[in-house]
Amino acid sequence: MAANVESMFYTRETPWHGLGTKVEESPCSEEALITAGLDWDVVQEPIYTENEELINGYKANIRDTDRKVLGVVTNRYKVVQNRDAFSFTDRLLGEGVRYETAGSLQGGRRVWLLAHMPRNYIISGEKFSPYLLFSNTHDGSGAVKVALTPIRVVCQNTLNLALDTARRSWSMMHTGNIKGKIREAEQTLLMAEAYMDNLGQEFETLRKIKLTDKAVRDYIEILLPLEDGSTPQQTRNIKRLQEDMKRRYFDAPDLQDVGKNAYRFMNAVSDFATHSTPLRKTANYKENLFSKTVDGNPLIDKAYQMVKAA
Repeated sequence: MAANVESMFYTRETPWHGLGTKVEESPCSEEALITAGLDWDVVQEPIYTENEELINGYKANIRDTDRKVLGVVTNRYKVVQNRDAFSFTDRLLGEGVRYETAGSLQGGRRVWLLAHMPRNYIISGEKFSPYLLFSNTHDGSGAVKVALTPIRVVCQNTLNLALDTARRSWSMMHTGNIKGKIREAEQTLLMAEAYMDNLGQEFETLRKIKLTDKAVRDYIEILLPLEDGSTPQQTRNIKRLQEDMKRRYFDAPDLQDVGKNAYRFMNAVSDFATHSTPLRKTANYKENLFSKTVDGNPLIDKAYQMVKAA
């Protein structure tokens, strides 16, 4: 496993992101966190200079199992422990949600738990399978966050568009009482349902936006621009990427019956953004792509805004 992933598991079949080690199904968040190697706490300690002078206003977030410093934060920062960040999701199990994977990225600075929602959606004759990603950070870069990731099953494309009508991600603070946990869990499902309903309507709108072949090529050159002053090698690299995206639009077998429209283009861009091999294939490129799931992929967002503005 690549160095960017500290620990991870998945249940049953290999998940769409292709990461992790297969284990038996974990029935609750506590067991899932143990299996994923996330059963540790973060403690906050004061920071001193080399001369043992206290640095006022800041503390270090330290993992209790190995004393690793995960981040430096202000005194106002409140730690949300792994088990607290995810414990409310146990309520969702009664609604049919199941955990698929959990793990740690970036040396413990970001942790997550991925859950599969109980129902699939048929949108415009295609099957979509939605996932909820529960993410928490310990380096001060973010709070507990939930993001919805709809997967187009036939090709495993992630089409989590930044809709104007419904949010694809939202932040939550842990509530210590059970009533608060139930309320948060129910709200999570309601927001996910609203997003999927609005996504279906948006797909229908995108299907009605007809695109000429020239428009598609122009959009691809905007998404993957050739900068002034590029070297011959850089020019070849960009041209290669542009041709890759064109093939995903014009030649993809699963898109032949979709029509030449914005929906087809968004699928091609999504396929490129999440499945293409980068020019420089680092050991962690899959993990880096997966980490964008929380906030969405900027290339997909840009393409979506482009076709909507046309």
